[in-house]
Amino acid sequence: MNNKNKFRLLIAQVTVLLIALSIYILARSYFLYHVRLQTLERLFGIFFFASELFIMVHAFGFFLDLINQAKPAKEPRRVDPGKDASVAILIPSRHEPRQVVHNTILTCLRMNYPNKKVYLLDDSSIESYKQEARELADAFGVNLFSRKTNRGAKAGLINDALATLTEKYIAVFDADQNPMPGFLNMIIPMLEGDDRLAFVQTPQFYTNTDVSRVAMVANVQQSVFFEYVCEGKASNESMFCCGTNVVIRSNALNDVGGFDESTLTEDVATTLRFHQKKWKTLYYNKAYTFGMAPEDLGAYFKQQARWATGNVQLLHKLVILFFTHIRALNPVQWFEYMITATYYFIGWAYFFLMTGPILYIFFSFPAYFMDRSVYLLTFVPYFLLSVTVYYSSMMKRKHTRVNIFKAQTLSLLTMPIYIRASLQGLFNLKKVFQVTPKGGTINSSLFSVWPQLLLWMIHLAALTWGGLRLYEEPSIALGMNVFWVGFHFFMFSGIFYFNWE
Repeated sequence: MNNKNKFRLLIAQVTVLLIALSIYILARSYFLYHVRLQTLERLFGIFFFASELFIMVHAFGFFLDLINQAKPAKEPRRVDPGKDASVAILIPSRHEPRQVVHNTILTCLRMNYPNKKVYLLDDSSIESYKQEARELADAFGVNLFSRKTNRGAKAGLINDALATLTEKYIAVFDADQNPMPGFLNMIIPMLEGDDRLAFVQTPQFYTNTDVSRVAMVANVQQSVFFEYVCEGKASNESMFCCGTNVVIRSNALNDVGGFDESTLTEDVATTLRFHQKKWKTLYYNKAYTFGMAPEDLGAYFKQQARWATGNVQLLHKLVILFFTHIRALNPVQWFEYMITATYYFIGWAYFFLMTGPILYIFFSFPAYFMDRSVYLLTFVPYFLLSVTVYYSSMMKRKHTRVNIFKAQTLSLLTMPIYIRASLQGLFNLKKVFQVTPKGGTINSSLFSVWPQLLLWMIHLAALTWGGLRLYEEPSIALGMNVFWVGFHFFMFSGIFYFNWE
């Protein structure tokens, strides 16, 4: 099947999926509105339905990205770099293992682009790390930048360094990201070819996937983002900076006042500034950098908490911008940014969706109000089609069904992290930038994963009680709730798989 026919098939699948989704939403709305309920039942039913809608809207956004990334990509214009196309290579570092920073400096120096300077930006507050940074800078002959305060974390560090730089472009690599020799030779011509292009973002590719199950599955999750979401956003002029493996035009960054220091995801917030000022952004889906995935649950949860908190913090800016300057973004960009900023509320959606069957089994408390036959005719087709499209799209990129399911399991296990982080971001309760730990796989203590273990035990109790009830009083409604509790119990059992290897 040629690419044109594949694209048409994808369009047809997503169209049918949208129709099935619309029918299901209409049917659910009808039953929720007309059924006779007590106040508490109706209130929980509304939250349950809102959780379904939330996941469906975000799933629809992903399917739109699938369509957009499947379109023939237009190659960016390239112009050979002039003599002024100098590049400052920035390596922000704070309390990173010496060998990790050593490898990144070495690979940055080995990039075969002549007009470059390498800067190690050390923001450590512990003397031993400061000394290691000085030793590495001396050993490799790179420029060392440090400061007395930690204002603005990574964003503030780059902003302070930017004030001392004169290069036309800055390339940012996190301390665990190792670029290939030809990285700048591929990226700089794109920036030279378009004066309104603010940055070129490239993907992250993890090489330590054999270290642990968490690292392997985290790589699958990154593949979903970089291989589909990013390409889809780029086609809508909505691609945001990911903070590393990116080359930025210095005068564009100066034009927007530098990196945004008010959120934990300074990269996305800064991109919003670029788009407000009509700068272009580009995603180039070629892996020229190799990095490190979080290797254990503790590191993974810290990474996810930072991303979740920062993205929800971005929501504040979007709401204010929407009501004060709605024309700052076009409608498609508004949709893409709202999808990004609200994604991590998925923890609350998971919570209400899994609470419904548990309440029904223990207390016969209804959360789902729909005729069984209508349920089978509306939800089941939508569910099966969405799963088929998602899994088939991932398998085209050589991911196995098992690994895709593991990625979904790890996402569900992160539900308590997302809930806490969304509250922190929504109410600005936490603004501390935490570096993702590296250099070793450590099993988390029972205390540190107590929310996941508690949810696992609750599901075990509900599954046992539901099984007994089903034996005594078999019914389709009870059977469906027992099925979903059993499914969630199986997924929460993943805490043992990921934490104790």
